[in-house]
Amino acid sequence: MAAPATTVQTMNSLTDNLLKPVYTNSQCRDSVSADSGTLQDYLLDFMEKEVGSDLKSLKNVGELLEKLREENSVLEEQVITDSSSMPPKVSAALSAAEEAGCSLEDLLQREALISNRLHQHLQDAQPWMDKLDQTLHKVNTIERHVKYLRCLQHIEELSAAVQQCLMTSSVWEAIRAVDSMAALDTGLNQSGCSHLQAFLQETLHFWHKIIKDRLTTDFEKVLIQLHWPFISPPTQSLTPTANCQEISSQLELLVSQLLALQNSDDLISQRALASCHGVPATQPASSATPPSKALPLCLPIQIMLLPLIKRFRYHFYGNRQTNTLSKPEWYLTQVLMWIGNSSTFMEERIQPILDRAGATTSAMVELCRGLLSLVQEKVASDASRLLYDDALFCHLVEEVLQFEKELRGNHSYPAVLPGLLHLLLDDAILQKWLTVEKKMAVEKMDAMLSSEGAWSSQYKDISDMDELKAPDCAETFMTLLQVITERYRSLPCPSAQLKFLELQRELVDDFRIRLTQVMKEESRCPLGARYCAILNAVNYISTILGDWGDNVFFLQLQQAAVSLGEEAVLGGLGVLELGRLASLEGSLFEGLLALLDRLKGDMMGRLLEWTMREITEKVRPYGQERWLSLPPQQDQSTMTLSSSACPMMLCVRDRLLNLHQVLSFSLFQLAWQGLAERLDNVLYQEVVLSNHFSEGGAAQLQFDMTRNLFPLFGHYCKRPENFFKHVKEACILLCLSVGSAILLRNLLKESEEEARNMTVAGDPPPESALNELGVYCLAPCDVLILLNLRASWPGQ
Repeated sequence: MAAPATTVQTMNSLTDNLLKPVYTNSQCRDSVSADSGTLQDYLLDFMEKEVGSDLKSLKNVGELLEKLREENSVLEEQVITDSSSMPPKVSAALSAAEEAGCSLEDLLQREALISNRLHQHLQDAQPWMDKLDQTLHKVNTIERHVKYLRCLQHIEELSAAVQQCLMTSSVWEAIRAVDSMAALDTGLNQSGCSHLQAFLQETLHFWHKIIKDRLTTDFEKVLIQLHWPFISPPTQSLTPTANCQEISSQLELLVSQLLALQNSDDLISQRALASCHGVPATQPASSATPPSKALPLCLPIQIMLLPLIKRFRYHFYGNRQTNTLSKPEWYLTQVLMWIGNSSTFMEERIQPILDRAGATTSAMVELCRGLLSLVQEKVASDASRLLYDDALFCHLVEEVLQFEKELRGNHSYPAVLPGLLHLLLDDAILQKWLTVEKKMAVEKMDAMLSSEGAWSSQYKDISDMDELKAPDCAETFMTLLQVITERYRSLPCPSAQLKFLELQRELVDDFRIRLTQVMKEESRCPLGARYCAILNAVNYISTILGDWGDNVFFLQLQQAAVSLGEEAVLGGLGVLELGRLASLEGSLFEGLLALLDRLKGDMMGRLLEWTMREITEKVRPYGQERWLSLPPQQDQSTMTLSSSACPMMLCVRDRLLNLHQVLSFSLFQLAWQGLAERLDNVLYQEVVLSNHFSEGGAAQLQFDMTRNLFPLFGHYCKRPENFFKHVKEACILLCLSVGSAILLRNLLKESEEEARNMTVAGDPPPESALNELGVYCLAPCDVLILLNLRASWPGQ
């Protein structure tokens, strides 16, 4: 038992010695500390390799232990040797660090010494700095005073120069001096010298007024000689025969000088507008000045407008008989006449001078702007006073729209400049306009629906113009909507246009409801003229709205509605519907079109149902014909229409003619095609499937259909038999020769047996044989039924 104990001790010693070399290796040590399980695996693998499972090999443990001790000693010597070789480098690094520390301490001491000296120097120099600051402040004050005095002297020099120039009639030099004052005034805007600015502004205004008054007086004298203003169309030459060249030279000189005075005039005008905080001026001269947001008028044009402004205020303000709220066309027409009468003079005499002076403005446009400022003020005043008078308000709106149309069209007033329409976009005026439009439209709808000729077409006697056969009420209603469109089309605000579009949609829906109510009253007689007129009205409105959906103007409104997110127009549309509108796949009238199409479909269905009810009664005697006993075709000299089919044929003919006369072309196309489809089903069910046919009966049926019924529809299409597929194919099958019929029946029965037994044959399908015979609509099972209706089979 001693041997095992000794072996265990030896094993423990071996493990300790085995761990030493493992731990001396840094990589192994890190690995072991990271995962103790790895160390155990390593030991087990080592013991398994060196000792194994044989107990007899434990006697070699001593030798193994001695070997490991030797290896451990070698590793320790290597570590000691390596450690002894490192100190010289470490000591060098430590020495360098100590030297750096000493240098840093020396620098810190020197920094503290210099800082103390600097602080002491600043304290000693502070009194001198205070004295120097006071001196510099005095110098700056004196310098500002000097500049102030120099600026004041410069103003006085400019003032003296203007005075001297005016005394010597050197107007150009005086204008240049005034421009220098204006430039100096602009440069002093940011300064705090309020008294100097006030003095400069007073001086500028003083000399500007003197120069402007002098030039204005001279300019007005020249204009009088040129017969300005042209109140009526000029009947004589614009250029007087006497001293023509001299007046032209004076005109060009004065216009050029006034243009040169424009900068200072704009500066003074802007300051005047700012001082009155946007309150409109009451003087004529200031009335010619446009609103503060617009560019100032050209100075020569301002002077030319003075007599026109005086006349306008004389006639259309105060207690004059020409100043009446019921006649806005008086002053609007007067302004248009002034513009038209002055156009030639402005283009031939004033515009060339502006061009030579380098001005980029249009004389005619400037004149229109000045006159428009008068009209804008007048219209705004009148509109606010007419909000409670519907008739006068409507009249004012109509006249404003007509004025805008003539101004833009006949006088080429630029679209980028405001006219009068923006005045109608005021919230109160716009809302009043919408209310009046709706009120008057509803009144007109009541009147048009209750008139005697509401359901007759005004083009009924003109076939080329009556394709839609729209009744007078529908055409009048769509004309009403078109007039509303033309009124708001030119509005400069898309959101306002969309409000009118929503009003139009409301009116269309209201009119649809009224048509539905009238239709219900007439539904007891769908074949009557009024019922068909209502159907034509629905179709006409739907057609026009469909065209509007593709119109550029409404497409632009559609894009505006999507971009602005107008809830009133878009309603509760989902993301998909909004996407379709944004991509222009849908239209803003889709909802209305759907309602109109549903109403049209219901009315058309009721019309065809009523028509077929009458035709079906005529079909029953024809279905009771003795088809089984009719003689063969070769036994008859000539084929004639069956006597029992005559009432049916007459009824179909009369109804087709009646529908063709009372329905529009597109509706009649739907009507006769729907009638043919229904009649095909009735004949197939009531005549073909309800009887057995001999050879003569089949021939007679085919003759009645192909030579009598189908031609009734041949007036409206080239191949009417294509709309009677069941009857046509039934006639083909019933009139087959006996041999072909037997072969076809056998083929169909074999195919039916194969389908029942679920076997696949290599023969072509029975549909191929049917197609060769011209049978495409009937199924094989239906063909078998029809073949069994034949009476002429061998052995029967």
